[in-house]
Amino acid sequence: MPELPDVDVYVAALDSRISGATLEHVRLSSPFLLRTVTPPLMAAEGRRVAGVRRLGKRVVIALDEDLFLAIHLMIAGRLHWKPRGAKLAGKLALAAFDFTTGTLTLTEAGTKKRASLHVVSGESELAALGRGGIEPLDATPDEFRAALTRENRTLKRALTDPAILSGIGNAYSDEILHAARLSPTQLTRNLDDGELARLRDAVRGTLIAWRDRLTVEAGDGFPEKVTAFRPGMAVHGRYKEPCPVCGAAVQRIVYAENEANYCARCQTGGKLLADRALSRLLGKDWPRTLEELERR
Repeated sequence: MPELPDVDVYVAALDSRISGATLEHVRLSSPFLLRTVTPPLMAAEGRRVAGVRRLGKRVVIALDEDLFLAIHLMIAGRLHWKPRGAKLAGKLALAAFDFTTGTLTLTEAGTKKRASLHVVSGESELAALGRGGIEPLDATPDEFRAALTRENRTLKRALTDPAILSGIGNAYSDEILHAARLSPTQLTRNLDDGELARLRDAVRGTLIAWRDRLTVEAGDGFPEKVTAFRPGMAVHGRYKEPCPVCGAAVQRIVYAENEANYCARCQTGGKLLADRALSRLLGKDWPRTLEELERR
């Protein structure tokens, strides 16, 4: 799923292409993409683009008279910039937004169509689409502490909960926790002052570094290679590969449709975290430490 760094790069690329332009027409190939009825989608046509912004993981196109198009890409949705009037071709195409400067297309891979488009009127209705989490790059140390410790969650759950922190998902939470040298299963209320400060620094440092890196990679072009698995990531998507810091094999915990990737030596003092499915299956044969795993 595109997260804060990826969405920010989308926003910057779109802002330079459509701000001040007119949205001439919106074409839908999937009626299930549109999740609102009022205002009607056709109300957006003929309006000037006032700007582009991010709301959590949504790309928001602001139009004149406080009308907003909010696009959530979910896991497999992607945006593409095409010449004006480009055709909606193939099974992946969901929508096309025709501007006077070009056409923005929305595609979604896979059989589960989860991407969404909301048309809302006014800042209050737009804000209601958010989940209430704080913006991680704007939060003060006190705001960060208050949000993170409001409930006693594991760090992995807390970082990816949009009601706590806005814009962070599975990929960058792994990278943040590795940078902070903290276990994904450590509870938020068990963090001491030093660990909280380290985590906040890792949140800011990781998100800004990747946003800057992706901005450079995109250059003057439109970001087309948006993925959760990128060369240069320390642990995410690198199960069994060496940690770039200590060289130990990256480990993972699989749960539901997600997984947490971590380095046992850097983040858990060498302890292997229990995978609900595999550790139950292996029982007493489940290795408890990195050293035990390596001996096997």
